[in-house]
Amino acid sequence: MSLDIAHIITAHNTAVQSVAALSADLHRCIDKIRLTLQLGGKLLACGNGGSAADAQHFAAELTGRYQADRRGYPAIALTTDTSALTSISNDYGYDLVFRRQLEALGRQGDLLIAISTSGESRNVIKAVELARERGIYSVGLLGKDGGKLRSLVDLPLVVHASHTARIQEAHILILHILCEALEN
Repeated sequence: MSLDIAHIITAHNTAVQSVAALSADLHRCIDKIRLTLQLGGKLLACGNGGSAADAQHFAAELTGRYQADRRGYPAIALTTDTSALTSISNDYGYDLVFRRQLEALGRQGDLLIAISTSGESRNVIKAVELARERGIYSVGLLGKDGGKLRSLVDLPLVVHASHTARIQEAHILILHILCEALEN
């Protein structure tokens, strides 16, 4: 059986084109991120697997640079500290791995980017629940129908696709749009 590359590209294009329907919410997200940074808040991001890599990618683009030379923005991926990840998982369970870090690092006025292609990641849900308790604004980069996280985050950005890889491809486009907006 041969790989149907044309089908993969068509599915990719459909997922990426669906981001256009999120334009109004993307502008709301950009405005909220700008306000967060202007008021001295920081951005925190979390997710699992490929979404963890996306959280790291986003934080790196903000602390370093995306395309333009500018000051670094305060952004932390809650997916990068292996000592924290393993000790929290060992002592409290994997469901609390992001919540515990958010408890230590997050403050009212910060913004959490919660990334989950299913919208059902328990450890991301726990972090969003704490964000709500602490007055930390949450944006969900979600897929499929948004899952449980859709109703928990302050601003859901849902890519209506069913294949995880296609959702992740659209998520990285969204993150790059956010980076580009912050540099302009």
